Amino acid sequence: MSQIVINPDRCKGCELCVRACPQKILGMGKTMNTKGYFYAEVEEQKRCIGCRLCCITCPDVAIEMHSHGTMYHYFSY
Repeated sequence: MSQIVINPDRCKGCELCVRACPQKILGMGKTMNTKGYFYAEVEEQKRCIGCRLCCITCPDVAIEMHSHGTMYHYFSY
């Protein structure tokens, strides 16, 4: 089973991950991060198919995918 972890302080609320998710499990939260942006949140974790499109699409590298004990880092700067 895959698990999405979003770092709220890195997210600027561009909604690219929300649009990229084929399962529509991501949405925009109602609270702001420390920079004043509404950040993306996982709404239905159990429906995640592990496609990693949200991770690849995020320009701020705010999303990590954990799958079966393995953590995938994309573009670790």
